[in-house]
Amino acid sequence: MMMAGMEEEEEEEEEAAGGGGGEGPGCGCKGIRSCLLCEGPAQAAPPPQGEDNFTYCPATGLAKGNEHSEFAGWAFPFPGVFLTEEFVSEEEEAEMVELMDRDEWKPSQSGRKKQDYGPKVNFKKQRLKAGSFTGLPSFSKKIVTQMKACSVLGGFLPVEQCNLDYRPERGSAIDPHFDDWWLWGERLVSLNLLSNTVLSMSCDLEDSIQLFPTFSKENRELSPPGSLTETSACRSSDKQGTDYVLSPRLVPSKEVTVAIHLPRRSLVVLHGDARYRWKHAIYRKHIERRRVCVTFRELSAEFSAGGRHEELGKELLEIALSFQGTPV
Repeated sequence: MMMAGMEEEEEEEEEAAGGGGGEGPGCGCKGIRSCLLCEGPAQAAPPPQGEDNFTYCPATGLAKGNEHSEFAGWAFPFPGVFLTEEFVSEEEEAEMVELMDRDEWKPSQSGRKKQDYGPKVNFKKQRLKAGSFTGLPSFSKKIVTQMKACSVLGGFLPVEQCNLDYRPERGSAIDPHFDDWWLWGERLVSLNLLSNTVLSMSCDLEDSIQLFPTFSKENRELSPPGSLTETSACRSSDKQGTDYVLSPRLVPSKEVTVAIHLPRRSLVVLHGDARYRWKHAIYRKHIERRRVCVTFRELSAEFSAGGRHEELGKELLEIALSFQGTPV
């Protein structure tokens, strides 16, 4: 099971298996990770890109089958996603990125660059210390205040911030992964800047998802055709006196991938099933121009009030919310 930050593979999470491009000039790739800087002309094929066959609909909370996929006309509830557009203005976006670019962007894996504002963590050994952490950056104070207007973010206290820089010329991406849940809490918050992208969700569980046919209000028809089943269990009010029930469809979870479209300047929150059941990824093909992602994380119950490491959690939050930080 691969765990990392919402959009940050931790350095100690590298996989030692062969097949990666290896470290190249200005490249932070290790193990099987690679980017355009280290793959070189001999690369036979790019890393797997994944094909999303469902698309998340924020208005309904449903994942709807894509038009040209085998799941066209089918849908299922996809809980645990909160998405709000235009969370910041163009002026706020430009100011934030300008301030970020004043600091160094350090090479990371898979063609990304990063800036970290958080404690020093070894996730494998579950060790944590404040280290050189001096808090979240000053420009984030306004963003954190604005989050309070989101109902899903009640009581959200960020203890860590990670800025990631994606560029198509580096082949920037991030593989499907879970966030760590020893240190990081229930809600993962990410602000998408400079360009649109797609968060691709996949599931490795050995279970099934129940799909339901979708209903079109425009033509009063169910889709796909044949998804109705006649029954004599009770009479209906239609002219023929026939009652119809929906016939669901079961598919293996591993066959389902869901695209969450993230518009420029939007804020997305993953929690519940979207946090703990579904892995998330950003594929190369969805990075068409520079993208900057700002991810905020809260503490897990173990580091919160009543938890085993409550005092350490308090110390880290006090540092974080001073908003006097520089990248570590």
